[in-house]
Amino acid sequence: MATQLKPVDVAVIGLGAAGGVAVLPLARAGLTVAGIEAGTWMNPRDFRADEIHNNIRRRVTSVPKAQREIPTVRAYPNETAAQPAQHPMMNAVGGTSVHYWGQSWRLKPWDFKSRSEAMRRYGAGSLPPGSTLEDWPLTYDELEPYYDTIEWEVGISGKAGNIQGKLDPRGNIFEGPRRREYPMPPLRSTEFMDHMFGAARRLGWHPFHPPAAINTQPYHNRLGCAYHGFCGTGGCHVSAKGSTAVTTIPEAVKTKNLTIFDLCHVTRIVADAKGRVSGVNYIRNGEEFFQPAKVVLLAGYTFENTRLLLLSKSQAYPKGLANNHGQVGRHFFAHYQTGAVSALFPHDVNIWYGLPAQGVAIDDFADDAYDHSGLGFIGGTCIHVRTERHAIEGASMSTYGKAPLWGAAWKKFVHENAARAAVTYFQTSTFPYETCYLDLDPMVKDPLGDPVCRITTGGPRQNEVRAIRHAQPKMEQWFREAGAIAVERANPDVPGLTTHAYGGTRMGDNKETNVVDRWGFSHEAPNLGVLGASVMGTSGARNPTLTAQALAWRTADHLVKNWKAIAE
Repeated sequence: MATQLKPVDVAVIGLGAAGGVAVLPLARAGLTVAGIEAGTWMNPRDFRADEIHNNIRRRVTSVPKAQREIPTVRAYPNETAAQPAQHPMMNAVGGTSVHYWGQSWRLKPWDFKSRSEAMRRYGAGSLPPGSTLEDWPLTYDELEPYYDTIEWEVGISGKAGNIQGKLDPRGNIFEGPRRREYPMPPLRSTEFMDHMFGAARRLGWHPFHPPAAINTQPYHNRLGCAYHGFCGTGGCHVSAKGSTAVTTIPEAVKTKNLTIFDLCHVTRIVADAKGRVSGVNYIRNGEEFFQPAKVVLLAGYTFENTRLLLLSKSQAYPKGLANNHGQVGRHFFAHYQTGAVSALFPHDVNIWYGLPAQGVAIDDFADDAYDHSGLGFIGGTCIHVRTERHAIEGASMSTYGKAPLWGAAWKKFVHENAARAAVTYFQTSTFPYETCYLDLDPMVKDPLGDPVCRITTGGPRQNEVRAIRHAQPKMEQWFREAGAIAVERANPDVPGLTTHAYGGTRMGDNKETNVVDRWGFSHEAPNLGVLGASVMGTSGARNPTLTAQALAWRTADHLVKNWKAIAE
């Protein structure tokens, strides 16, 4: 028998990038909030600038719950899904915002209307075959105030390229209009970054420093960046990175309206016979608890959001919570994480340490910034030349056909050239397809006996592969203009278990094809909200974090303004 706890107004499941943002406007409004988190607080004193600790042994991200329920992956329904060895996400107060790169991009106006805009400009035949792409139920202009709020609450560094329609070539001139400048200037440049800036401009392109949730100066009583690196797999020991663990969550705690329940394994969201959710079941230290709540906000990662809804069956929802229309797990998609380009220079490029969000980006070939006529795809790629390289990573570099991959000649090549290599980071627009989805794996269970999430990718998508293939020669051209003596292109890979996963609980006005409405609340269970990238309908050529956070704040703000209609 579960121990019943004191009722609260709102139970938030997961205190990561999205849930960790939503608790602040709720708590400020005076609502009582239970933040139920599988992990716990992490001590910045335990974070290390150590490649073996962070990148090899992954001591920061290897936390128990996520690693005990790693999703399985298969290409097609007739295959047995395999379980990867490592989950890229983590459980903690702050979630994966503790160890993410900190890249904090807005989507563009086109990303919210990709379907209608592609049809308008290129015709109905331009849409990817088999895609379930829909326009978002909201526009960029509707989300812009929430982008602005997050940028100033969390603290984002960058240079605006479009303030209320006025373009500034020092920033990204392809971005949507914003109301004001970033709170802080961008991360500092380096000699190599300046060199790449010059090469891009000679090609007639428009380089800029990308935005990041990383302080470039003291902000909200937190220090500026020390540029020691390891943002991609480690936490920030000076708290310069804008994890929700050091930004919005502490502010919510100060209100005394947020109570954090850590080390809790949520097993089910409970719904009554009328279809309204009534609270959350979780296990802590082997004991089961029930947290009653008037409203539940599900803020796990994309895979866990779908999994928990499918597990939460009841009389009102025999196929899983909010799944009477069979849409939970549908419209899943993820970024193609490979396909990038690397280059060898005849001189040192000095990208040791630094941090991955520190670099130079090109948006000339992203989204719909260029004419796609005859190219066979829609969307595009943001190209980012970044810093941060470490010794072991350097030793695993390509030899570009100039030396063998082992032995004395290989060692000599690496010794002479490890500091001369540079890499790019590609982010390409990806879209949902009918044959790409999430469900429960009937074969693989977690320690409690519940099935883990299963990813069915549906195989390669020509639209996305063509977009990457279009961007690769552009990147090679950029490297060659900068003086590279050798360039290699990686092959695009089908997205599976990744940190950039979207869909499964898509947002839309049509309940027949979407799980939540334009505000992030279930079409079927009216007092259930869903937060995170799982509600997003397109990815853009962007990291999902800032958009997921803006949506989370918007959902919380809507709940506050419509409390009686939703909760009572």
